[in-house]
Amino acid sequence: MPKVRSINEIMTISSHQLIDAKKIEETYIIGVYKGELSNFDILIKYKEKQGNKWSRIRTPKHIHWAVDMLIKRYNNSDNTQKLIQFLINKWDGLVGIKSEQEQKTVLNNVMTIPIPDELKQLNYGIYSIEFLFRLAFLLMIQEKTNREDAYMFKNLLKALLEQKDLFKIISIATHH
Repeated sequence: MPKVRSINEIMTISSHQLIDAKKIEETYIIGVYKGELSNFDILIKYKEKQGNKWSRIRTPKHIHWAVDMLIKRYNNSDNTQKLIQFLINKWDGLVGIKSEQEQKTVLNNVMTIPIPDELKQLNYGIYSIEFLFRLAFLLMIQEKTNREDAYMFKNLLKALLEQKDLFKIISIATHH
């Protein structure tokens, strides 16, 4: 019988120190690693269950998040717009990680943020709403940890909210 590995074992990589890892809906494992851009920088990586195996460790990009939001908007524009507005509202109140303790607990804290009931209906597209919601908060915190005046993710949210054209959204999401 094969040995059952823990979530931390599944998410361990030699190039980065794992701080914490959590399973989301039996389909994803999200890991937070010690980064190098600032004192309390974090890296976000994940695995996705494909059949009965876990994918390779992946680094989520803004473009992955944006594409799935476009799919969700196509299927439910009103609730997708509510989600984007919700995240924009949260953006302004978020601050970056300021201590080692905050760095160690960031994933636990993000996992406890409640998803508003009407947004739970956005469970179609590439990623589940649970995963995308948690990932959005981690991306925002990561960005604000490295630069308090960061704006890229907010610009992406605003472009999605304003329903900018595809070229503009992709340009923002890919840093061009």
